[in-house]
Parts: sequence; C-alpha cells; structure tokens
Amino acid sequence: MTYDEFVKATTIKNIGESKITPQDAAELLLKDEAIMADVREDFENDLVEFKIAIHIPFNKLPENLDKLDKNKIIICACPVGFRSNKAVEYLRYKGFKVKNLTGGFKEFLSEISMKNAKRFQNKGEK
Repeated sequence: MTYDEFVKATTIKNIGESKITPQDAAELLLKDEAIMADVREDFENDLVEFKIAIHIPFNKLPENLDKLDKNKIIICACPVGFRSNKAVEYLRYKGFKVKNLTGGFKEFLSEISMKNAKRFQNKGEK
C-alpha cells in the first residue's frame, strides 16, 4: 500500500488508544525514552520552531523514516492532534512505537512552561 493509499484508508477511529498526555510525554522525553516528531507543514515551522522536536511534515514522512529511532517511542505532535493522529497510524503501520500528543503543542507548551522548563533547559546543556 502506498503512502497516499494508506492516508486515504485510515480514519481517526483509534485516536484514544494511542494518545499520550503532555505530562507523560515530557517525562519520556526527559528520560530519553522518546522522540517528538513535529508533523506540521514547513510554513508552520517557519513561524514557530519547536527545537525539542524533529520537524518532518506529515506529507514527507515516507522519505524521512530514517530520522526516527525504532528503539524509542515516537510522540507525534501538531497544533491540535488531527495530523499527528494520522502520522501515528502511518508510523505504527511502518513498525514504530508511537503516541499522539493530546492537546497538541498548545497543551504541551503549557505543561513545559508550568512545570518542566528548567528540566528541559538543563537537558539541552549536556
């Protein structure tokens, strides 16, 4: 099945079983047990870049799978979670362990700014 066929064939019916809260995502990222994949479009990343994530636009996932580590959980994120859920389904189909960030970047940024900002800053200084 091609990527386009896969995208057309999948639905968001399984969104609940693969979600992760911002709090749990932050903990996995801080423990180096996960990688965040930002599946927003290039123009969205040009406006606001999330350095904590690997930016791979949703429609460019097939040619960028080598940027993701199959030994870690991939946390897919976008502004609210729709595109990232589609990315989760595709990456699961390709054999990755994946989760969809509930609330998207909006909720994640709130969690980081409230509780974990210093921890992420210290992690980046290693």
